[in-house]
Amino acid sequence: MRKLNTKEIKQLTEQGCQAQDWSLVRVHKYFDASRCQQVHFIGKCEIGDNRGGRPSEEEPSYDEPYRLAHAKLVNCTIGDRVIIDGVRDCISHYDIGDDVVIHDIAALKVTGETAFGNGTLVEVLNETGGREVPICDILTAQTAYMLAMYRHDKDLQAALSKLVEEYTASVRSDRGTIGESSQIRHCGLMTNIKVGPHSSIIGASVLENGSVNSTPLSPTKVGYGVICRDFVFSAGCVVADGSNVSRCFIGQGCSVTHLFSAHDSLFFANCQCENGEACAVFAGPFTVTMHKSSLLIAGYYSFLNAGSGSNQSNHLYKLGPIHQGVVERGSKTTSDSYILWPSRIGAFSLIMGRHVDHIDSSDFPFSYIIENDNQTYLVPGTNLRSVGTIRDTKKWPKRDKRHPDEKLDCINYNLLSPYTVGKMHKGWHKLKALETHLGSSNATYIYHDMHIRHSSLVKGCRYYEMGIVKFLGNSLIQRIQDQAPKSKRELVTCLPPTSNEGLSDWLDLAGMIAPRRLVRNLIKQIKEGQLKTLDEVNVALRSIHSRYYEIEWHWAYDLLLRWYDIAAKDLTVERAIQIIQEWQETVIELDEYLLKDAHKEFEMLTQVGFGIDLDGDHNRRIDFEQVRGNYEDNAFVAEVHDHIRRKKLLGETILAQIDALPEEI
Repeated sequence: MRKLNTKEIKQLTEQGCQAQDWSLVRVHKYFDASRCQQVHFIGKCEIGDNRGGRPSEEEPSYDEPYRLAHAKLVNCTIGDRVIIDGVRDCISHYDIGDDVVIHDIAALKVTGETAFGNGTLVEVLNETGGREVPICDILTAQTAYMLAMYRHDKDLQAALSKLVEEYTASVRSDRGTIGESSQIRHCGLMTNIKVGPHSSIIGASVLENGSVNSTPLSPTKVGYGVICRDFVFSAGCVVADGSNVSRCFIGQGCSVTHLFSAHDSLFFANCQCENGEACAVFAGPFTVTMHKSSLLIAGYYSFLNAGSGSNQSNHLYKLGPIHQGVVERGSKTTSDSYILWPSRIGAFSLIMGRHVDHIDSSDFPFSYIIENDNQTYLVPGTNLRSVGTIRDTKKWPKRDKRHPDEKLDCINYNLLSPYTVGKMHKGWHKLKALETHLGSSNATYIYHDMHIRHSSLVKGCRYYEMGIVKFLGNSLIQRIQDQAPKSKRELVTCLPPTSNEGLSDWLDLAGMIAPRRLVRNLIKQIKEGQLKTLDEVNVALRSIHSRYYEIEWHWAYDLLLRWYDIAAKDLTVERAIQIIQEWQETVIELDEYLLKDAHKEFEMLTQVGFGIDLDGDHNRRIDFEQVRGNYEDNAFVAEVHDHIRRKKLLGETILAQIDALPEEI
């Protein structure tokens, strides 16, 4: 950089520029003074190479020249190939990267030392406080989960909070940054924000005390009418269409649009929020709410699909809005559903109706929770045969918007895992105990304010048995394939796991499924200071996550012995063959349930409204098939048929391979 010469100062002055002190303005050696008009320089300012131009957004055939115009710059550094034009107030204390466009804004200021939203306390779950999570650029769903949920462990809270504070201190500054290749156009007041590279901020009304993190691989977009205060946006998210966000963390790949309103909430990877509102929400990965009349409040969710008019209540009109609720992964709420907190809903459940009791279905995953005459009825396990459940688990990985190389949150998409199967195993035992103690003649049982009809109990036990058998068979076959035994004797000896790391209850830490034992070890490392930064905590979490399939077998093997009531020495080749055969039959039976469920979407009743001006069922069916297709050609139906074929082939192949093994080598 060099000082301006006398000729350049004269030219700049003639072009309407002024400076508090021209000696404090330094420029690139190729600086072109003709491209700087009506700019007021205050304090130390630097200007990069401003030769050439870039294609205009309005007319790509026209190269818009790099320039500084109609702006006040206060202690700023400007990179190469930058356009700044039309700043109504000023740009103050900013380092602006190369290839940036700033056009038609009110102001861009750093008003003093700031952490750009990092360290902001977000009061999740309990509106009156007690579960505050300090947000930061590298916050993950798993770290936030430990901060919010493990309040009983004061040492852990102190250690994690210290790591967040140290990260916050590392980004604290009295200067803001605008990353390279970013665009900021037609915006209002922006105060104490930092902007990552390749960001697009178009038409935002107010951005105050926040970080817009972004990368070339995962650009972040902020759109028209947005008002955001005390926030951290992760790379690759979209916040647009008049959304109003206050004291929030928006994770990677999230979309917050169409006037959505949120405060004191955390949204982790790939959440989609439109139209409605959220208050004190911990939204784990893939939480979806898209309707104007839907409210998520004081709850923990993940993989949620909220129906229109979904609502929860955290206020009993006694001591204030102090209550919270848990809706475990994969659940759905139907239109106009209501849940009174505190309650806990089991994984992959369907919630229908208004539930005014404090229910706990956490040990009954894959259930329907239905209201009838102001009473809650539990239909356990029935979602295992729902085509919608399977469709959801297949769509989530395809809808992951994060770049493969830049993922923060650990997400396990498995439908059947030690977490859900462990819950099914507990639920199965509880259903059996209810039937044993209370009888079985057309009874309706009551468990934790939930009514369970005897017919539902019997079916629920059967569905849980099928889910457990399917999981155990999957794990056994995978173990045999991984170990590739050369003899029947080796097959038997290779089945027992070489470690017991997975032998404990498994937890769902906001999308990451892991054994309690390893989570406790991680917590111990954090408390003892072995993990010295948040980055190191994130690496340790990813390490556990990456070993899921390795340690899953530790738990599955133990359950397999207990489920089939056999000792390790009795898990012979013959017994393994029987388990695989039962698995094959069960998988096919479950798939046939799915086909029957899918067929309901093509029955005559669902065709009401088709063939609107046509006579006869035949013409109605033709109109229906032109729009929806037919059952036989449906992509999901074809996929299920293919799944049946593949599982039959897998079963036959593995059984043939076992049969072909010699007794010994």
